Amino acid sequence: MAGDRTRIGVVAPGSRIDPAIARQVTDLTARLYPDRTIELFFHSQCFAAAGHFAGDDDTRLAAFVEIANDDGFDALWFARGGYGSGRLVERLLPALAPAARRKVYLGYSDAGSVLGALYGQGFGRVAHGPMPVDITRPNGDAAVARALSFLIERSPETLEPSLSPGVAAVAFNLTILCHLLGTPFQPDLAGHVLMLEEVSEYMYRIDRDLLQLTSNPAIRRIAGLRLGRCSAIPANQPDFALAEDEVARLWCERAGIAWLGRADIGHDVGNKVVPFGRWPA
Repeated sequence: MAGDRTRIGVVAPGSRIDPAIARQVTDLTARLYPDRTIELFFHSQCFAAAGHFAGDDDTRLAAFVEIANDDGFDALWFARGGYGSGRLVERLLPALAPAARRKVYLGYSDAGSVLGALYGQGFGRVAHGPMPVDITRPNGDAAVARALSFLIERSPETLEPSLSPGVAAVAFNLTILCHLLGTPFQPDLAGHVLMLEEVSEYMYRIDRDLLQLTSNPAIRRIAGLRLGRCSAIPANQPDFALAEDEVARLWCERAGIAWLGRADIGHDVGNKVVPFGRWPA
């Protein structure tokens, strides 16, 4: 970031986005920052298609490395989630140059696979927060504007309100973090406040994932757990009876993890930004 000029590269390590999303986000950026030079570069890979993915693994990997290793970009912004980021991690980490450590990375949901791995490798400018695809949600401009305010201005108003100076924090989608457990890419979260969110999962699966997560010896060293919003939970037959905060509290108690209450994060336009670690790093 040089003066009033900011360059943000957008890539899609998981699923593709429609070119209309790029146009909408670019137009919104111009309206929000008429007096600043903001270059929002959507890599052409964002619009590629290979079945479920935004291009095959090689294509998505190459785009990520291209932006990450280019010192001309101040930030790498994940275009959207949708499964795929985790397929890149093992080859991605060795391909990153020193320039990759100097930029900010922002995304959530499936992006947590890469964000967690980067944080585990000592990347200190990683954050959970809104992505361009959020503009397609009702009132989605607010979520995208929050992300831009964080990326461009580092505005404290964008941050999850429970964050405390000097206390390390991280945020993940519950399923994604569970899939990192036991792999070489599981970050050390000892002493961190861990915030979790989920979407479109049955309550029994949320319960099962929290059981797995809180049973992990490394996770039991966190400073405490906060639960964000668990949205679009399908109806369970029979009714599971317990709500998401009740099962989170239950598993925290059994594991000896401090239950800290709720967090203002989720798959919605209210999703606040959670920098990993102690921000600024």
